[in-house]
Amino acid sequence: MRCKSLSLIIAVAALPCALAGAVEPDAAEALSSVAKVLGAEGLKSLEYSGSGTSFALGQAGTVGAAWPKFNDKSYQRTVSFEPWGSKLQRIRTQGETPPRGGGGQPIVGEQNQTQVVAPASPAAAALADELALALPQGFVKAAAAASDTSAKLESRNGKKYTVIQFTAGNKAITRGWVNEQNLLERVQTTVDHVVLGDTPYEVVFTGYQDFGSVKFPGRIQQTQGGYPVLDLNVTDVKINVPVEFPAASPPPPQPALAIEQLADGIHLITGGYAAVVIDFKDHVTVIEGGQNDQRSEAVIAEVKRLIPGKPITESVNTHAHFDHLGGVRAYVAEGATIVTHRSNPGYYQKVWKNPHTLAPDRLQRNPRAKFKTVNDKLTLTDGEKVVELYHLKDFGHHDGTLIAYLPQQKILVQADAFKPPAAPLTQTPAVIDPYHQSLLANIEQRGLDVQRIIPVHLPADNRKIILAELQTAVGKQ
Repeated sequence: MRCKSLSLIIAVAALPCALAGAVEPDAAEALSSVAKVLGAEGLKSLEYSGSGTSFALGQAGTVGAAWPKFNDKSYQRTVSFEPWGSKLQRIRTQGETPPRGGGGQPIVGEQNQTQVVAPASPAAAALADELALALPQGFVKAAAAASDTSAKLESRNGKKYTVIQFTAGNKAITRGWVNEQNLLERVQTTVDHVVLGDTPYEVVFTGYQDFGSVKFPGRIQQTQGGYPVLDLNVTDVKINVPVEFPAASPPPPQPALAIEQLADGIHLITGGYAAVVIDFKDHVTVIEGGQNDQRSEAVIAEVKRLIPGKPITESVNTHAHFDHLGGVRAYVAEGATIVTHRSNPGYYQKVWKNPHTLAPDRLQRNPRAKFKTVNDKLTLTDGEKVVELYHLKDFGHHDGTLIAYLPQQKILVQADAFKPPAAPLTQTPAVIDPYHQSLLANIEQRGLDVQRIIPVHLPADNRKIILAELQTAVGKQ
C-alpha cells in the first residue's frame, strides 16, 4: 500500500515515511519531509563558502590516472533557484609539486576564477541537473519539478533509506538516498561526456550543520568518471541573499574555419584547436582531433573540400587529455587509423566501448578503432612529403605526448608544451614554466631545426610563433 500522511510522526520526529511501516512511500510526502528538514521550502537563493580541493577532469599526467589536484584556497558559490542561476568565485593554487597533468598547470601564486551562469542563458538550461548534484536543496528543487518523481525503501550498509528518484533534464535517472533523519546523504546519476560517454556521477554529503533556518552539509565530495572532482569543506551558508547576474547574452558564434597553406599539399586549419592536414599521394593525414566531434566533423568536411577524392586514413593524436581526445571519435567513425603514443590505445579502447546513449554519435553504432603506435619516433611519408613524430620525453603535462615535425618545412606542431600568451614574449617570466623547458630540451636533444612552432592552442592574436619566442620563455634568448 502507499504511505499515508502521518502528520504527528513527521512533525515530531521528521522521519521518512518508510519508518511508519509503509511498503511504498509516497514520493511527494517523502520529498516534503526532506524539504522541511533542509529548509528548502520557500528558499529563493543560497550562498555557501569554504575551502578544499578540486580536480581537473580528464587532465591526468598519466593515461588512466586520477585527475590532477588543485587547492581551492577559498570557494564561494551563490545559487538562485527562481530562476536558476549560479555564480562561483574561487582562489585556486597549485596542488601538486612538481606539476603533473593539465588543467592550467603550473599555477604561479594564486589564480582567481569566476564562473557565472546567468538565468536565461544557454548554460542555464542544464543548471537544474548540475545543482541537483551540487547541493541537497538543489536536489529537492529538481526532484519537486520533475514529472516522474518516485520513492522506494532500501537498506544500504545496514542503514534504512528512502530513495527518491526522477528523470533529469538530460534524460538520465537521478537517485538520492535519504536517511532516517530526512537528510540527503548521497546522489547518483549519469552524465554525458564526449570522451567517457555515459559517465557515473556521485556526490556524498556528510557532517550536516545548522546554518540559520537551513541544514547544510559540512563536507561535499563529488566523483566523476571514477575519480574525485571536488572535495569541499563548507564553513558558512547564507540564505535568500540578493543575487545579481549580468544580462544573458546569446552564445558567441562558432569561429569560422580559416585555412593557411603552409606548403604545397600542407594546410593549417584554424577557427578552433589547430589541425594540420597533410595531402599524401593516395591519402590524407590530419594532425590533432581536439575539442569535440563537432569540431572534428567541421575539419573533416573542410579537408574533403580542400582535397576531394582522397580518404582520411590517419589522424595523429597528440595526447590523451580530454580536450585533445574529444574529437578523435569522429576520425575513428570516419575509418581513420589513430596514430598515438604506445601508452594510450588500451585506455582509448576501454573508454570508447562505453555507451553513449544520452548523446549518441556515429561511433556508438560501431565502436571499433585501429591504431598505429609510436614508441620513440615514427616517420610518415609517401616518398615526397615527410612527417616525423616524436615522443615528448620528461614532459610532466602528459607522459604519452607526441610532437610532429615537418623537416622539409622546419615546422613543429605541438599541444600544451608551449601555449604562447596573447602578446609576443619580450622577456623571460620571473617563474619559468617547466613544460616550456621540456619542449625546448626535446627540440635540442633531437637536433630539430625549427623555424616555426604551431601550437594547437593558437595565441589570441593568431601570430606566427618562431623558436626565439620559446627560447625567451625559458631564458635562453
